[in-house]
Amino acid sequence: MSSVIEVSESNFRSTVVESEKPVLVDFWAEWCGPCKKLGPIVEEIAQELGDSVVVASVDVDAERTLGAMFQIMSIPSLLVFSKGSKVEELVGLRPKAEIVAKLEKYL
Repeated sequence: MSSVIEVSESNFRSTVVESEKPVLVDFWAEWCGPCKKLGPIVEEIAQELGDSVVVASVDVDAERTLGAMFQIMSIPSLLVFSKGSKVEELVGLRPKAEIVAKLEKYL
C-alpha cells in the first residue's frame, strides 16, 4: 500500500524518470474543481497499485517549470511514464478504470 508522492523540480528525475516501475503523474492545482474530484481517485490508485507503480503529484502553480516542460495546457492532466519516457497522457477528469487500464499496459 502506497500513497501519492509530491513531486517538485528537485526530485522529479529521481522519482519519475529513474523509476524502475511505471509512474502516474497527476498535474493539478488547488483552485481546479475537476482536480479536486480526481484527487481521491488518484489516491485510490496509489493504494491499490502502489506496490507495482509509483503515483506522483505535481502542483502546477508551485512547479511551473515542470508544467511548462510537459506542455500542460489543461488540468487535471495525468501522464504515464515508463522507463523514463512519457508514454500516455490523459487530460481532464477520467474514470478510475480508464486510468488503471492505461497503467496496466506497462506493468
